[in-house]
Amino acid sequence: MASTHTARPDTAKQAWATGLTAFAAVMLMIAGVLDIFRGIMGIAQDDVFVSTRNYVFQFDLTGWGWIHLILGVLAVIVSLGLFQGAMWARVAGVTIAGLIILANFLSLPYYPVWSVVMIAFSGFIIWALCVMRPDEMPTGSRGAPRGP
Repeated sequence: MASTHTARPDTAKQAWATGLTAFAAVMLMIAGVLDIFRGIMGIAQDDVFVSTRNYVFQFDLTGWGWIHLILGVLAVIVSLGLFQGAMWARVAGVTIAGLIILANFLSLPYYPVWSVVMIAFSGFIIWALCVMRPDEMPTGSRGAPRGP
């Protein structure tokens, strides 16, 4: 009698969790790098952004540059923690992505299309980090899935 080898459901869940964590880490890294570039643009030459008159939230565009630069650096650091599979990085990733959404919402009139794109990126990051349960988290060394 030939026996068939079937994958355990636990292994499939771990593969799914590992894939989502990698997706969130890559997306957060991309969002962080793009935010760093946006911050540098705002600091170096704030006339790159369109100034809107009579906007409820009026901020100095150089200040916005510093905010985006700091959020971008934090996002890159947290994404490196996500590649390691650290739980603190999941919590920090959701927090940083939420702050990126807030910062981009407040800067909508200055750079509307880019802000909407970054809000969507950050929404995907939050979804990917929140959809998996802690019992599905990959275990072992450096977030690698468990063996058979």
